[in-house]
Amino acid sequence: MYKLGVKLLNENAKLPEYAHEGDAGLDIFSVDETIILPGESKLIHTGISIELPENTEAQMRPRSGLALKNQITLLNTPGTIDEGYKGEIGVILINHGKKPFKVEKSMKIAQMVIKPVFKVQVEEVETLSESERGTGGFGSTGV
Repeated sequence: MYKLGVKLLNENAKLPEYAHEGDAGLDIFSVDETIILPGESKLIHTGISIELPENTEAQMRPRSGLALKNQITLLNTPGTIDEGYKGEIGVILINHGKKPFKVEKSMKIAQMVIKPVFKVQVEEVETLSESERGTGGFGSTGV
């Protein structure tokens, strides 16, 4: 098992936690209290900074319950936290709903999944190998 170092930066900060055995995502909590109006986005502070295991990243993802019940999601999802970043984690929430949404202190606002990162050596090439898909892009496989 890998270790995730977490520094609490605020008296209201909470350690990330798994809600259930086998969960992929750790719940992330707000230290802010604010209102997000319909169509508005806001940076929500978590009051934590982290030290990731070597060759990993943290991905910030929306919570399905907030999305379904309140149309609240993350503006940049998945948001990537690089291994070298040691500052406070912030989550950009956006309200796609029709009603104002109240963010409260200690509210679960996102989930964080720790994933491996593969380093690559970038090399310019003249051609790419053939594939079944080729250059087919947006909508190329039909509906």
